[in-house]
Amino acid sequence: MTVQQHPRAPTPPPAVEPGLLSRALEVAGRLANDAAEVITATAGRDHQTGAGHKANPFDWVTDTDRTLERHTRRVLAAEFPGTPVVGEEYGADAGVEGAPYRWVVDPVDGTANYVAGFPWCAYSLALVDAFGPVVGVIADPSRAQIYAAARGRGVRANGVPVRITPRAVTGGLVCAELSLERGPGFAREAAAAHAGVRVLGSSALAITQVALGHAVAAVLDGYQEWDVAGALCLAAEAGAIVVDSEGRSDPMPAGGMIVAAPGAMDEVLGWWHAGR
Repeated sequence: MTVQQHPRAPTPPPAVEPGLLSRALEVAGRLANDAAEVITATAGRDHQTGAGHKANPFDWVTDTDRTLERHTRRVLAAEFPGTPVVGEEYGADAGVEGAPYRWVVDPVDGTANYVAGFPWCAYSLALVDAFGPVVGVIADPSRAQIYAAARGRGVRANGVPVRITPRAVTGGLVCAELSLERGPGFAREAAAAHAGVRVLGSSALAITQVALGHAVAAVLDGYQEWDVAGALCLAAEAGAIVVDSEGRSDPMPAGGMIVAAPGAMDEVLGWWHAGR
């Protein structure tokens, strides 16, 4: 799937019909609450009965991944008939390429953390159009938080509005989900600037930390659309800057991205290129 590319200062995406936004937020919020209950009840236990591997022994898939995605698809099919779904476990519905909207779901982002009982995993759901995420909801079960955003409506964390402010990188934290080729060089650059790097093991939660103001930036170079779509909606609505690996503004970059608070982007982008 190709998402429309934008220049450094993009034209704001078009408004979405208010009724659709409200209904999408309500349904996505219900699904996120359902997922949070299941993940909380089973984290650290699912590996004993229902876990397996995909491409390699660290690429986990569990019964919880499959069950939550099937539940999400059933609810969305009933509530939004004709809108295709793209999910990590069951792929893309027919007709997704030409559809004006698509739902994108990752039932458990950070499955290795979930299997181990490590408290950094999330449920991610987004409604996406040709201009990027329209609605994004992230369930963060370990912190008992649901984060929700919609285009033009801002971000809420358990119903409380969130907005980030300009930040300097010195003394701050950067969430990094990077390859072995890029990670060490980036970490050296960050350390030289007196910033800390944290690897959470969840792309959705890494970006979400920027939207919440906990981290000054997040950098990623290996991910799928379902890993990041919901969190990118949060970041954009909170006031973060999102660029691709070349520094071009893009609401949902492919192949590498930096998400940063205002005031932090130029320095973090410099580390990205110097660390290569």
